[in-house]
Amino acid sequence: MKQCRHAADKSQETLAFEAQVDRTYISAIERGVANPSIETLASICHVLGVTLAELFEPLSDVSLAPTGERRANAAQPPEIKRSRLR
Repeated sequence: MKQCRHAADKSQETLAFEAQVDRTYISAIERGVANPSIETLASICHVLGVTLAELFEPLSDVSLAPTGERRANAAQPPEIKRSRLR
């Protein structure tokens, strides 16, 4: 999204104002720490003059196949301890 924003010559503040979202939310999206709704992305795309497909185009070489590994921030279950009732 940052590349599209720069191509449109818009600051985070301008994009946020025109898309009616908070500037910090634009920053969080660009850093990959926010998960915007499809409606929010559509609004941002409209302001940037790109389609959703164009927004995600740089990700075309990313594999979506499962790797079998858990994400580093995924919750891990606690160790299960066995105990006997007496």
